[in-house]
Amino acid sequence: MTEPYTLAVDAMGGDKAPDIVIEGLEIASERHPAARFLLVGDETRLAPLLLRHKRAKASCTVRHTPDVIGNDMKPTTALRVRGASMRMAIDAVAAGEASGVVSAGNTGALLALAKIVMKTLPGIGRPAMAAIGPSARGDVVMLDLGANVTCDSRNLVEFAVMGDVFARTVLGLTAPTIGLLNVGSEELKGDDRLRQAADVLRASHIAPQFYGFVEGHDIAAGTTDVIVTDGFTGNVALKTGEGALKLMGGLLRQVFSASWTARLGYLLARPGLERLREWLDPRRYNGAVMLGLNGVVVKSHGGTDALGFAHAVDVAMDMVVHRFNERIREGLGRITELQPRMGPKDGSGDARNGEGNGGDHLAAAR
Repeated sequence: MTEPYTLAVDAMGGDKAPDIVIEGLEIASERHPAARFLLVGDETRLAPLLLRHKRAKASCTVRHTPDVIGNDMKPTTALRVRGASMRMAIDAVAAGEASGVVSAGNTGALLALAKIVMKTLPGIGRPAMAAIGPSARGDVVMLDLGANVTCDSRNLVEFAVMGDVFARTVLGLTAPTIGLLNVGSEELKGDDRLRQAADVLRASHIAPQFYGFVEGHDIAAGTTDVIVTDGFTGNVALKTGEGALKLMGGLLRQVFSASWTARLGYLLARPGLERLREWLDPRRYNGAVMLGLNGVVVKSHGGTDALGFAHAVDVAMDMVVHRFNERIREGLGRITELQPRMGPKDGSGDARNGEGNGGDHLAAAR
């Protein structure tokens, strides 16, 4: 990368901020030497940390504010805290000072602030939350994960377009396959909105990539590269996946600690188990993305470490460098001619966002 890009970073958001934020930017600055970061937070706490992290210090400009949006603050309250680090970072994107924002803070507040301050892209009825997770065939993109409790067929089509561009941009896929999550794979299954969305996608420019309906087990199987669903179903699937990974980890610990022979078995199996642990490492998948906004918005898991935060920055940089939003506009423009099939446009949004539930990712077994 030769052209310098600027990301606004909420230095105070997250369970271990600002320490892991600065440590993460130290890693990110080495990976993206031309990147610049507008670091928003309490300068009295940031200055000593930057003195210990030379790369981060060289790539950061600090904008001071002592105010923070807490993890338990409701989005409606957060909207009134104009001097908070998260709000000022989002304001910087809206003002054109930065191309995107990264925060490990309150998910509900981040989504509400970004939607109101940055606005949605033209043609997008509602933003969606997307994340990457592991599957048997490689990484899979899933959206929506909690930004919208209910969706209509138009929203699902928009999510499919955004998921397609996201998979191309971040995963580097040339023609990602796309599936609509349903109660069955047969064409007659599901409600009207799912069938209408499927009809539009089959007639669109991404028809060659559209697999059709997929079921819950297809997520882990990696049947498609992109899984599209409403925020309610997506968040339930997300939490189910987290619970399954947590259960698997607990059962493995029980099995390998049951006896001396089991412990010996663990030593023999350890190289394979280490590879499995690396594959399922939640830090690899850190960085849920709020798609459909006038700017890149990446939500880091609040409890991540420096490596996980650096990965969230990687995701944001990929989206900025590869012109993510411009490609979304191009994709939506090709869908416009099919709009009559989707019914009236829903631009109202849904105030009942996940308020933190959608900010985790598919591999965040904690």
